Amino acid sequence: MIKAMRTAATGMIGQQMNVDNIANNLANVNTTGFKKSRVEFQDVLYQNLRKAGSASAVGSQVPAELSIGYGTKPVATNRQFTEGDLTPTGNPLDLAIAGDGFFQVEYPDGSTVYTRDGALKISADGRIVTSEGYPILPEITIPQDATSVSVGTDGSVQVMQFGSDTPTDIGQIELARFINPAGLSAIGRNLLVQTAATGDPITDVPAQNGLGEINQGYLEMSNVKVVDEMVNMIIAQRAYEMNSKAIQTADDMAQIANNLKR
Repeated sequence: MIKAMRTAATGMIGQQMNVDNIANNLANVNTTGFKKSRVEFQDVLYQNLRKAGSASAVGSQVPAELSIGYGTKPVATNRQFTEGDLTPTGNPLDLAIAGDGFFQVEYPDGSTVYTRDGALKISADGRIVTSEGYPILPEITIPQDATSVSVGTDGSVQVMQFGSDTPTDIGQIELARFINPAGLSAIGRNLLVQTAATGDPITDVPAQNGLGEINQGYLEMSNVKVVDEMVNMIIAQRAYEMNSKAIQTADDMAQIANNLKR
């Protein structure tokens, strides 16, 4: 009975983490460029009481093993990089990636981080930055006399300047992609960092080398589907309840065994 309690407890712990992850997904349903994640589980050790293929008492081979498992454990939170809906905003510095790829951002420590959040701004010195003030890479600076900004699907940035009738090229947005984007590590602020599991970034201009196109005046919304998350929450809740019922049943059986002496 003690084994059953411990096994069911692993299930309750796992489902608690599952609900925590679902809650985070739902909390970020309106977060620009957010990618939902899913908790993945594995079974753990088994106590093998009799192995398959071993000899039985009558000399024949046992066709199936006799073993008892010891529960489950969470092994990964798999981030799903399916594309979210593109919402028109009319803001010329709102950029959405239609397809694969990430914007490259310079972190305060000088390292490069990555994001799908294209809600960009202009800093006091004219640089194009994220909502946190981190400049995108390669750096692009808007001239002070610019009257409008245009970003092409290929990431080329042009401005119209006061007194000029022709647009001026001021820079080129580059995107990055990874062979294993699930290996990226989230650090908050809609930012992701490279890890040993991602492989080296592959950088190029948009619409080249497998990268997506830039859509000016749009933002990519979260890929969280509220209905799916609510269904997953109900399933997790029922699994939690069933594991708690298993603990209660094991406890009842232990009480019955304890009362046999009476």
